[in-house]
Amino acid sequence: MTESTNHPLSGLWKPPQLQAMQYGPSSVQKHLLSYLPSASSKAFIITGSSLATKTSLVSQVESLLTPDHHAATYSTIKQHAPQAQLDEATNAVLADCTVDTLISIGGGSPIDSAKAISYRYHEKQGRFLHHITIPTTLSAAECTFIAGYTDHTGKKVGLTDPHLMPQVIIYDSTFAKETPQKLWLSTGIRSLDHAIELMYHPTASETPTKQLCLAALAQLFQYLPMCKEEPGNEDYITTLQLASFSSLYGFGLNVKGGLGLSHALGYALGSPYAIPHGITSCLTLASVVKLKAENPQDAEQIARVLPFIGQARSGDNKKDAIGVGDAIGGLLKSLGLDTRLSDYNVGENQISQITQLATGTDQGELFNKVAELVKSRL
Repeated sequence: MTESTNHPLSGLWKPPQLQAMQYGPSSVQKHLLSYLPSASSKAFIITGSSLATKTSLVSQVESLLTPDHHAATYSTIKQHAPQAQLDEATNAVLADCTVDTLISIGGGSPIDSAKAISYRYHEKQGRFLHHITIPTTLSAAECTFIAGYTDHTGKKVGLTDPHLMPQVIIYDSTFAKETPQKLWLSTGIRSLDHAIELMYHPTASETPTKQLCLAALAQLFQYLPMCKEEPGNEDYITTLQLASFSSLYGFGLNVKGGLGLSHALGYALGSPYAIPHGITSCLTLASVVKLKAENPQDAEQIARVLPFIGQARSGDNKKDAIGVGDAIGGLLKSLGLDTRLSDYNVGENQISQITQLATGTDQGELFNKVAELVKSRL
């Protein structure tokens, strides 16, 4: 593992395999076909039932592909990518030898499912599938080479391989306009979570990772409230899509381990309690930042955020890092996303289990501090 250090300034960044990132209104209509790997390519669409039945987005992509390039569509991927649907979709893809491309449409669950299908396809066929993704949320799942799904016991399972990074990302504001506002804004907080936790990650590089994260944080703080007030503004939507990209694309092949405590708590809360990951970030991030402020190295990195969200630094890193936590709390209130664990039927008797899942231990100083944090969010 190559750690990045601040004193002296040193580190490593190894870029993922992304080939193209296209953005702007009607990008799918204008550019999708040009990103198929060959003139004879057949694409299998992976998406969720809401997009397939409540919008025309999936049918638009099917029409663009025409029968020449459209193999089939699997449209029942559910929240947190349950294994049952993943198994069905994988078997459907494996059954068609003409498929060479996956097109995921939606948020983190369809995108991660497509990555997992490609992983399984490689296990069976010895090659990964070309993956084009059309994100409709700000979760930024498209920016990593990690696929997460939920197994039959409700446990989150992670698959990692450099080839799981999609080859092509298409950010199309005309598609994102269909996303319900609460889902859109809460996944924006998920992007905020990515950017904050990469700032103090021990293997995150200064450039481009942390510089991208700082830019993302500035845009997220500015444009999430603006998008709440004017949800149809496609320039705001596109700006937030690019901020989401910046929040996690710096997660290069050099970054080892999970992102951080807020994400670990999110995994402990998400699948077991059926809480969307955007909401888990709303529940945990501000409190985690204040806890991290107690560590001088973490506080130094978090404090750097303050001028990017419109506040002056005091010179006291701990105080400034706490100020970042307060600012996140204020942003959540302004977006109507200030929620509590009790809203999702999480009780005091579950604190120990959640803390153990998040920390990997059942005792000690870290366990006690995190347990107190979870209790404060009830």
